Amino acid sequence: MTATKQLNLTRIVILDIWHHKWMILVGFAVMLNAIAVVYTSHISRSQTSQLDKLQQERDRLDIEWRNLLLEEQSLAEHSRVTRIATKDLDMERPSPGQEVIVRLP
Repeated sequence: MTATKQLNLTRIVILDIWHHKWMILVGFAVMLNAIAVVYTSHISRSQTSQLDKLQQERDRLDIEWRNLLLEEQSLAEHSRVTRIATKDLDMERPSPGQEVIVRLP
């Protein structure tokens, strides 16, 4: 008798679930949607964090580039080049008689 009751109870539960299949399907879809929202927000936050890091790196490199341009300009000043040529390399400006002019045909 208990086996028959259990079989009937199992059958009743299955029929009840089958009767409300659309509600279960909607509940399952809501859960999948919630998981998708959480995953999308996680990806979005990590991408935003990575973008901030890359922008900071770009700013650092831009500042370094400007400093290098200033250094290049200061090293290429005419007075500095002339001073190094005369003091360190013992160079002097040629006289007009020593100058050779090369002309292309």
